[in-house]
Amino acid sequence: MSTAQLLANDPVWLTIVKVIAIFAFLVVMTLFMIWWERRVVARMQHRPGPNRVGPFGLLQSLADGLKLAFKEDIRPVLADRWVYFLAPVISTIPAFTAFSVIPLGGEVSIFGHHTALQLADLPVGVLVVLACSSLGVYGIVLSGWSSGSPYPLLGALRSAAQVISYEIAMGMSIVAVVLYSHSLSTSDIVTAQQSGWFVWLLFPSFAVYTISMVGETNRAPFDLPEAESELVGGFHTEYSSLKFALFFLSEYINMVTVSALATTMFLGGWRAPWPLSAVGGGVLNTGWWPLLWFVVKMLIFLFVYIWLRGTLPRYRYDQFMRLGWKVLVPISLVWIVLIVGIRAFKNSPNVSPQQVLIAVGVVVALILAVTFLLPTRPEPEDGRIELTGGGYPVPPIDLKVPQTPPRRRRTGVPGTQRQPAGVTAGEDSSASTASSKEASDGSV
Repeated sequence: MSTAQLLANDPVWLTIVKVIAIFAFLVVMTLFMIWWERRVVARMQHRPGPNRVGPFGLLQSLADGLKLAFKEDIRPVLADRWVYFLAPVISTIPAFTAFSVIPLGGEVSIFGHHTALQLADLPVGVLVVLACSSLGVYGIVLSGWSSGSPYPLLGALRSAAQVISYEIAMGMSIVAVVLYSHSLSTSDIVTAQQSGWFVWLLFPSFAVYTISMVGETNRAPFDLPEAESELVGGFHTEYSSLKFALFFLSEYINMVTVSALATTMFLGGWRAPWPLSAVGGGVLNTGWWPLLWFVVKMLIFLFVYIWLRGTLPRYRYDQFMRLGWKVLVPISLVWIVLIVGIRAFKNSPNVSPQQVLIAVGVVVALILAVTFLLPTRPEPEDGRIELTGGGYPVPPIDLKVPQTPPRRRRTGVPGTQRQPAGVTAGEDSSASTASSKEASDGSV
């Protein structure tokens, strides 16, 4: 029986149980991720990290959440009231919704009812995740606009450009997976990886997706919408209390969701890795075991998030846009063309594998030739970067800062009279004596 048929037979109470379980799982993963990130980054920087509240500091995230709930909720005077209130809600709801199509395991028995460890199996499940991640940015944009402050607005504009740029690259990286699995359903993609994971067959797509998911979730080194060194706090500068906590929650849930989608598309989903999948005729791929493998694979991606934050500095904005539009998008386009060509040649009965390899080699050679042989734009001799034509803008060379004028001394106070230029102290004293004599003669 297929996953869609199993889920179609679920009663209402079982669907409600799954909804509550997914909600609890995402909240617990958020609390765990905050603690884990602080501990791992602390270890990288030779610090102890949270170790006071609870065993090994495990309850520190819960304590921070309770502290945020009891903090004063402040709303700026110039803020749009309703939009300011709805923005964090708009960011949080799509983050929870996207996880509903992720398959966490195969067929299991819950209270005597056979079902699949998945809330919904849609024919376009991958597109649902992409759509939810795109809707979440509306909350960021509206929060920056409704705050009535310039720094949140700049962060919102950055986030909009960032999502547009990296959503394109992420969508292109999924095209190759869809071509090989012949479906947009997440459960069908997992089924298509029974003979081998797509991470080995479609490694360029995997690399582009991994980079894009970091940019899509506004995480370091791509956390430009909330760059505290430039924008104070970015789009959530004017938020406090539970509204700020909702933004925090949606960010970590989005990390979990895109990591779960990467596990589904490239790492075989809930299937055990190769040595374990062969044990006992695949017994470790049945029952509740697949949930364990899925969570372990997902934690690997989440560890990469933490690793990048503790290792790489923040990108400059022009470098970030250049990476998205001039590197990831062209690589994805070329890779899609290669995949389509290989599959077309492979399905043709008159083409041999040697001819396919020759054609691929010719295409790669042409791409490399165009990349390295095209003339590059000469740089200015003085090493400056022009204001137009790309690069980080700098002030023009004819912009001169005026010299600071000399400070004027106050008059009317004894001993503070300003001396004329070119007059020495002796000349000044003699001149003052003569002027005093003239004044006295005139008065007489």
